Amino acid sequence: MRVLLVSLLLGCTSWSSWAAHGYALWGDLKYPQGFDRFDYVNADAPKGGELRLVSNQRTSTFDKYNPFTIKGSAPAYLSELVFDSLLAGSLDETGSGYGLLAEDVEVAADGLSATFRIRPAARFHNGDPVLAADVKHTFDTLMGPFTSPAYKTLLDDVAGCDVVAERTVRFRFKKANRELPLTVGGLPIFSRQWGVENGKPKPFDQVVVDPPIGSGPYTIGPVRFGKDITYVRDPQYWARDLGVKRGTDNFDRITIKIYADNTARLEALKAGEFDAMRFFSAGDWARRLTGRKFDSGELVKGEFRHRLPTGFQSYVLNSRREKLSDPRVREALGLAFDFDWMSRQMFYGAYGRVNGLFGNTDCAATGMPSAEELALLDPWKKELPPDTLGPMTVPPRTDGDATLRGNLRQAQALLKEAGWTVRDGRLRNARGEPMVLEYLGPGEGGARTESAWARNLEKLGITLNVRAVDFALYQQRLQKFEFDLTTINFAGTHNPGQEYADILGSKAARTEDSGNYMGVSSPAVDALIARMVGARTKAELLPACRALERVVAHGHYLIPQWFAPNHRMVYNARRIAMPAQGMPPYTSTPETWVADTWWAKTPAAKD
Repeated sequence: MRVLLVSLLLGCTSWSSWAAHGYALWGDLKYPQGFDRFDYVNADAPKGGELRLVSNQRTSTFDKYNPFTIKGSAPAYLSELVFDSLLAGSLDETGSGYGLLAEDVEVAADGLSATFRIRPAARFHNGDPVLAADVKHTFDTLMGPFTSPAYKTLLDDVAGCDVVAERTVRFRFKKANRELPLTVGGLPIFSRQWGVENGKPKPFDQVVVDPPIGSGPYTIGPVRFGKDITYVRDPQYWARDLGVKRGTDNFDRITIKIYADNTARLEALKAGEFDAMRFFSAGDWARRLTGRKFDSGELVKGEFRHRLPTGFQSYVLNSRREKLSDPRVREALGLAFDFDWMSRQMFYGAYGRVNGLFGNTDCAATGMPSAEELALLDPWKKELPPDTLGPMTVPPRTDGDATLRGNLRQAQALLKEAGWTVRDGRLRNARGEPMVLEYLGPGEGGARTESAWARNLEKLGITLNVRAVDFALYQQRLQKFEFDLTTINFAGTHNPGQEYADILGSKAARTEDSGNYMGVSSPAVDALIARMVGARTKAELLPACRALERVVAHGHYLIPQWFAPNHRMVYNARRIAMPAQGMPPYTSTPETWVADTWWAKTPAAKD
């Protein structure tokens, strides 16, 4: 699974040299120097007991302990539990980081470097102090040849990492960019001794099952490959009394269990085999969570409202494929997707419709472009679809005065413009080739939504074949862009930055294992990402974000799917307890919130 680094909202009006206990993009940290704890934790939570979770990954097993290399699959939650970073984010604000390994951070007046002083108390699991040389080693390794290309993209504007003193490290930046102190501050730090054998370091791609040497609150404990892994809490964890950690990491053991498929996971939950599970299926949530343990109150269905961006979970259309290279064809496919019918018949009205990249944030584009957006789009207007400079796209509807029949007629007209006409009952191009597409998905669950979409596409003469493969093959084909269509759930952000070069940039489109599954290769997109990343004020940032969203939306690389305004999670109320404050608003992964801030009702604390 790709490791996603911190993404951020860019800058304020001027740079100034600033040393503090944390870093905020707008300079407005919520928590002061020396704060006791985050507001959403219970500082008196007891330590002890076990938390049992199900793996949140679609891989059926794991075969390595190194989450940073390309090949293989690492266990779920390993990075979050085993490795600390220089800065730690809070879940009740955005765009901020507080000192964890670092006791302070100083950003240069020109914005071209960030200097971190490491706490003298910081220790790795083997007892070694965390030093500047370890931070530099981590950076150099992540930028090396054996790690995910996402790191290279996200750190592209980092010129280097220097050891200034034994516990002082400085990151140099190629250009002033307010996201970079948080980006480098969020890197998981590991020891130079990890992978050392007989006094010599192994190539990083050969560091496979060597137990990680991190500085986080947990280490790897008992492992049963193919079944489960247990992380064991270090009662002498060096950061346990810091404000960023007080009231967290309360379980002595966190066991992650692996199940072959969704049905097995659901039945295991009903049988009480684990303590918390998030649900993405509206059908499961509405109809299948029944049984004795629910009736008795042991298992509780919890809906937790959040203030997260919608993200842009979508059908991804691989524009590298000749049949999908024309935006008119891609738009026609979207017109055949009847979300309103699916919402009524399949989703129990539980979801809203995604639109664009930045829904539920200030970066979202609406209506006509502003003068500032038009100024950014104008240099590229000859290469963009004309509609890009008009109103923002709105997903097709089939409620009220809108109908599927009307949408399909519009789709037919677009396909005809693109050179596709129906002959012998099939949609064909000028060479007589039929429009046959393959939807690629992992071999889990059904394909009800794709089947409904395929029936509508048949009315246009298009054949959509749904192919389910095992996850290893699915992952391999995605990495090599060997697919026509698939579904990707892109996480949203209030603070878009350099990570969008990996998702939408031209260089990423040519790089295997990048996040640019759509094959977007556009100078306009590259220029707008650069403007977004380089913005010095919010007034500069917002037009760049909104112009970028318009270009991508009018390119029809994505067919927007849906989002949930809350997290749905079943938890075992007899075994575990949550803080009275409830879920903080910017929690993106409720399972991690549980592991981080909940506690066991039994047994009593052990330390």
